[in-house]
Amino acid sequence: MKSNIINNLNKLRALMKERNIDAYIIPTNDFHGSEYVGEYFKTRSFISGFTGSAGTCVVTLNSAGLWTDGRYFLQAEKELENSSIDLYRSLEPGVPSIFEFLNQTLGNKCKIGFDGRVVSVDFVEELKKELISKELEISYQEDLIDLVWENRPSISKEKAFELDIKYSGESRVNKLNQIKERLNKLNADLLILTSLDDIAWLFNLRGNDVACNPVLLAYAVIAKSYVKLYVNEGVLSSDLITKLNSEGISVHAYNDIYEDVKLLMNEVVVYQKNRVNYALCSLINVKKVINEVNYTTILKAVKNETEIKNAYYAHLKDGVAVTKFIYWLKTNVGKIYIDEITAADKLEEFRTEQENFMGISFETIAGYKEHGAIIHYSATCESKLKVLPKSFLLVDSGGQYLEGTTDITRTISLGELTDQEKLYYTLVLKGHLALSNAVFRNGTTGGMLDILAREPLYNYGLNYNHGTGHGVGSFLNVHEGPQNISPTPRTSYPFQEGMITSNEPGIYLPNEFGIRIENLILCKKHSETNFGKFLCFDDLTLVPYDIEAIDLNVLTDVDKELIHNYHEKVYNALKDYLTVDEANWLKSIKEAI
Repeated sequence: MKSNIINNLNKLRALMKERNIDAYIIPTNDFHGSEYVGEYFKTRSFISGFTGSAGTCVVTLNSAGLWTDGRYFLQAEKELENSSIDLYRSLEPGVPSIFEFLNQTLGNKCKIGFDGRVVSVDFVEELKKELISKELEISYQEDLIDLVWENRPSISKEKAFELDIKYSGESRVNKLNQIKERLNKLNADLLILTSLDDIAWLFNLRGNDVACNPVLLAYAVIAKSYVKLYVNEGVLSSDLITKLNSEGISVHAYNDIYEDVKLLMNEVVVYQKNRVNYALCSLINVKKVINEVNYTTILKAVKNETEIKNAYYAHLKDGVAVTKFIYWLKTNVGKIYIDEITAADKLEEFRTEQENFMGISFETIAGYKEHGAIIHYSATCESKLKVLPKSFLLVDSGGQYLEGTTDITRTISLGELTDQEKLYYTLVLKGHLALSNAVFRNGTTGGMLDILAREPLYNYGLNYNHGTGHGVGSFLNVHEGPQNISPTPRTSYPFQEGMITSNEPGIYLPNEFGIRIENLILCKKHSETNFGKFLCFDDLTLVPYDIEAIDLNVLTDVDKELIHNYHEKVYNALKDYLTVDEANWLKSIKEAI
């Protein structure tokens, strides 16, 4: 494997020398700025061997580096070993950014290459700004990895389908009219939309071009007088195309957008620079460009009444599946063979039994003991651990249902725990409870709420190296915006009623264990007084916490009341869908605190 990496790096460098390219950038992107990408687009994994969902590889003629965030430090360290690629832990003290690295490494009059279709406009603008002293030349019209990658998978062209209005809650015509109203307010002529979740939501379409994300590869142009949808041939049925045409939507070949945007001249165009690729935008020469967060992103973040009702139902079904799984695991550990992979498979089996289950919402993370400390661990046949009746199994998983998308993490005690394990579990739970039960003024951002989840850990000098929460789609992507909960400056979008967000604090001790507890929470109105409007959260997730892992001495009376009330809610919701033994077990949890 490592020899293949080194060999491919050498092939890439040979191509770079031929083209006088000093550095080549390989991000984790498709043509649409997606977080998760199809097999064709896994160029960074191919060239580096690092398989995490986030990271950028930079190859120079004499060195190579991989930048990734705190979720993947341990994984990247292992996967990059003996690859000749250095790991750069993004945002850690003393670690240079990609731009700083290029500034330090490259001489004047340097040439930097990348596939312009997988790099965003704002990245290139920042690159030019940061390397302005280098007399920088960029080369973006050629995909060099494609020339190195033998037997590269084909671009996905899976069949897409229409999401019924009983699940979407609103017609695409109404959604498109809201976009056109936004264009009028901006005095703009058209919106260029390339982000796959936005397109799927706007057109009430779902696909299977990206594993676990029900989206289709597509571009869209929405103007006041016309709407164009660009998809691969055969993805939409003739009946669906006819229906779209009748609603004023014309369907075009996937790559035709690159020629169509060349025809724009006197228009005012709207697009989001960090979601649109540079190759596409380099072809646009118009009167004015307005850069703003896709209005579709804001609209789809605020779930309508139908989506909210369906979300509750999706989480009821998911709660049944996950609760059954936890009972099965606790009952059978040490009695039958269970490893990290078989545990994940069993959980999916329980989900498959639920109505309208469409697949998992991301690859299940099932990490036993020290593997739980690898934040985005993915078990393989070589790495899997046997699950024994002691310590923790951390399981982060989710399901896609026609009614909605779920995402849940439970850290499950399987037997004897140390005092440290119990203490740390309880601290994570306290932060989780504090956030779920927060009351806050309208206009509050995730950056303002993040401290609630971290404070119990901070009090012990502890922390976790990832965000606390992300937006979640409605039978769409498990990671969506614009809201999130994190201490970083980007968490500036205020919460609104109808937003669904994760709540997932954790703690990770390398080579020992990891703990994370995650529910999805719905933002709701709490009250309105002379001091303004106040919001709160409601737990959508219906799965018990692990009573056996709690250190009661660390809990306050308020903590105990919150735990009891939540377990009572879970029990009342799930009891009729469980076996007698499962229901009795769940009842005992409710009565324990």
